[in-house]
Amino acid sequence: MIEIRHEYREQLSQIEHGTLDALDMAVTALDRAMEALIQRDVELASMVVVDDDRIDGRYLEIHQAILSLLALQAPVAGDLRIVAALLHVIRHVERMGDQCVSVAKMVPLDGLETPTDPALLSQVERMGALVRSQAVQAKRAFASREMRLAEDLARRDREVNQLNREIFKRAVEIGDDPELREWAMHMILVARCLERFGDNAVDIGEQTAFVVTGLFREFSDASDPVGP
Repeated sequence: MIEIRHEYREQLSQIEHGTLDALDMAVTALDRAMEALIQRDVELASMVVVDDDRIDGRYLEIHQAILSLLALQAPVAGDLRIVAALLHVIRHVERMGDQCVSVAKMVPLDGLETPTDPALLSQVERMGALVRSQAVQAKRAFASREMRLAEDLARRDREVNQLNREIFKRAVEIGDDPELREWAMHMILVARCLERFGDNAVDIGEQTAFVVTGLFREFSDASDPVGP
């Protein structure tokens, strides 16, 4: 019986490790997508799209492992909360990977000679850095079961949302050059993807709170303005 419980604990630990490792993969995808966007690197952008299969594969792997654990081990109490939370976390990670793909797909739409606005591009770059730090913090919060770090994600997300609104405002006021305006519209789409990436990090923080307290709650009111 002791040996069976040890094997069960090891399986649960491996599932959690695999899930948090997938979050690292999403952060890497974000780094590459942002570099491709800033450098106008179409080849790197295509790598982000192709490599998303790895995140999707990890999602399926974790999902299947959790279903097997539920069927064979029937976890209860605190362990069941962890299992339920991991199901949500890996889904959020998969969505983060999709958002990186959406950013990468913007890169080939603009040629190397398309005009840009340095100030707007700087805002987008800053937004990418902010949501990256959210993802890193979300991983730390879940791994350490740290409520303070988890709840702080909502505060940081408000800064992301504000920057999203600023990007939208600057983009619609950018001028009359058709190519520049088209590029600016693409940056609005990029900003929205980044904002969603950050939202998923907050959602992972909410799952941390669920594991710790046994109660699920949203960190911020859904009626709060989040878009431009």
